[in-house]
Amino acid sequence: MIDLHSHLLPGLDDGARNLDEALAIARSMAADGVTVVAATPHVRDDYPTEPEAMERALETVLAIVADEGLALHVRGGGEVALDRLQQLDPDVRSRFGLGGNPSLLLLEFPYHGLPIGLAHECARLSFDGVVPVIAHPERNPNVQERPGALEPVVSAGAVIQLTAASVDGRLGRAPAACARRLLELELAHLIASDAHTSGVREAGMSAAAAATGGELGHWLTSLVPAALLAGNALPPRPPSPQRRLLRGRRRS
Repeated sequence: MIDLHSHLLPGLDDGARNLDEALAIARSMAADGVTVVAATPHVRDDYPTEPEAMERALETVLAIVADEGLALHVRGGGEVALDRLQQLDPDVRSRFGLGGNPSLLLLEFPYHGLPIGLAHECARLSFDGVVPVIAHPERNPNVQERPGALEPVVSAGAVIQLTAASVDGRLGRAPAACARRLLELELAHLIASDAHTSGVREAGMSAAAAATGGELGHWLTSLVPAALLAGNALPPRPPSPQRRLLRGRRRS
């Protein structure tokens, strides 16, 4: 599996606080079957990560993963807040390219409200040859009430990333139901862990893949992220799930 959203790099944001925690996350990912992970620290006002800091932390994590002998390839990136997007110089933006690909950019969807002009920004990025990857919109109450609100964003060239813990029910019923509906509407394209540390938002990609079913789960966790990293068109989509989805754990 390929995980395109994690907070593995230590000391940059609200993810891993130190190398021990970073190594623990990496171990759990490798044990779960993840072979490639993008380390995507926040790039926003409260965590104003600079590309140099991300690159230094990435080098450190690459070294400890190699020393540990883990079968896990760690790549760089950043999770860019929408209000920081226009402030980024294009060269800086490219250094935060998802998985080291300057033609991919992970954008953090806000947890409240529907961002005005998001479809326009996605269209602008697409025109510039950049694929916007929208992180975890299923956790936003407004999207939970109206999942179809993402249609213009997808039509503008964005791909939608669901959080593994939403898909398998660890984050509760509302995110799980919204994830299910987005998949039914074919408005979601990949699953990523958004792993921060141990606990609810730990790795868990395999459980989310199992919750969506074999063929679709493989598409969401392996085929689509591989195509994105390679700069290829998305592979044909398997049939979308019906109400059978999310037979895994649920919490209120």
